[in-house]
Amino acid sequence: MRIGIAGAGFAGAVMARELADAGHDIDVFDARHHVAGNCHTERDDDTGVMVHVYGPHIFHTGHDHVWEYVLRFGQFMPYEHRVKATAGGGVYGLPVNLLTINQFFGSTMRPNEAAAFVDARSLELENQPVTFEDQALAFVGPDLYEAFFKGYTRKQWGLDPTELPASILKRLPLRFNYDDRYFDHPHVGIPADGYTPIVQWILDHPRINIHLGQHVTAADLVEFDHRFWTGPIDEYFDASHGRLGYRTLDFEVERHDGDYQGCPVMNFCDEDVPYTRVTEFKHFTPWETHSRTLTYREYSRPCGPGDIPYYPIRLVAEKTQLRQYVDLARQETGTTFLGRLGTYRYLDMDVTIHESLIGAQRFLAAVAARQPPSAFFIDPFA
Repeated sequence: MRIGIAGAGFAGAVMARELADAGHDIDVFDARHHVAGNCHTERDDDTGVMVHVYGPHIFHTGHDHVWEYVLRFGQFMPYEHRVKATAGGGVYGLPVNLLTINQFFGSTMRPNEAAAFVDARSLELENQPVTFEDQALAFVGPDLYEAFFKGYTRKQWGLDPTELPASILKRLPLRFNYDDRYFDHPHVGIPADGYTPIVQWILDHPRINIHLGQHVTAADLVEFDHRFWTGPIDEYFDASHGRLGYRTLDFEVERHDGDYQGCPVMNFCDEDVPYTRVTEFKHFTPWETHSRTLTYREYSRPCGPGDIPYYPIRLVAEKTQLRQYVDLARQETGTTFLGRLGTYRYLDMDVTIHESLIGAQRFLAAVAARQPPSAFFIDPFA
């Protein structure tokens, strides 16, 4: 079969490689002049630092098969991600752990004492938490919520925490020990040469043709026997039900001598600080030595036309729109929607790869059975 894939990020690249290995001919299109999507990395000419051009990406996974898959295409260096937070004039460790609690409250509590202390200050809710604020107050209580979550969340999402679902906070751990690792997955690492060479190697196959700097629409892909769309699902349908809501990011780039902040990421939780965090990229490659450094100061705002979509908002109005687009997608023949933008879900890199591997298996099984492949291999509402 001749297969067209819109998007050269991990979702499109993994699908392309799996189907090319199975004997299909693949054309991959991307509007940008590089592969790897928002995971794109490049060396800064001035400092020599490896920069995550669209913001920090740390590879972490509990899927052994995904870890084995990425190791086929590049070397990953051991890395443990640690985040600090500036709040109320102090600097603390995140996620909230025993050191954070003892520092914040000026105490020396042991694990069981801290657990009881936080439990006593947390609010008891009659029903399951519905909003972000409900979840936070039941999770850590009002003091920690006000210090570390409320202002940061308002800046990140442009909404009051009472307007956001509880599920957003459920991703974050609360630890009553001194473990300050941001991720506790068994496999965590940073590629030695950046993410872009890994995606290039995934796409390095005689049956794959890559077309960069070429924006395609649904109409441009009709010549193919099957299509995979990893771009925004609303864009595929010319925003016929309106544009789905995303948050986008702006970065202020700065270069300094020496070490700017001593850690890879510093969150700024106070609402009167307009940016959400500062990323210092040389700390992502501790095996390298650089006399100078490069930082991103990050601002979040609503995504407009022409902006890069980062975070799907997925509130009630957006979910209603999404259902309309999913209904349209299921009426299509010969197109499958894939990845973060194609399914309008926030996905980590490892989940994106995992779903593309599953999708490739299901696509090949459908073709072998002479059945039409599904519009979605993963339910966007799962």
